[in-house]
Amino acid sequence: MKFQYFAHTADIRMKVEGNSFKELMVAGVLGMSNILKEDICDREDSFDIKSNIVLKATDQTCLLIDFLSEVLSHSYLEKSIYCKVIFIKLTATDVIADIYGKKTIGFDEEIKAVTYHEAEVVKTRGNTWETFIIFDI
Repeated sequence: MKFQYFAHTADIRMKVEGNSFKELMVAGVLGMSNILKEDICDREDSFDIKSNIVLKATDQTCLLIDFLSEVLSHSYLEKSIYCKVIFIKLTATDVIADIYGKKTIGFDEEIKAVTYHEAEVVKTRGNTWETFIIFDI
């Protein structure tokens, strides 16, 4: 599971990879959290907050983007960075998950939105899952 950043005008373009769709979702959350507050998820601390997310979407790409958007909303509402995801249910079109976060005083970078632009979840020939995600900053 990993993520990489690429230059993009007025946005942050991130490539996300995982050995499964579940790992791809977690990598997306960790990558976005790292943008909001660099290295906060690297520390093995206890978590201050837990939130629950329930979503339905038309496909895996929409589910990933909608899930990240929901995590982002919780980050701003709760002034927290989410570093852990426990999936209660995860299919190609449904997710029920608990997200665990750490309270923060401020953010390193403001993300206005998680966009659908360039997002397309695919399973490669090497059986890894990947997509690009563009964050409007």
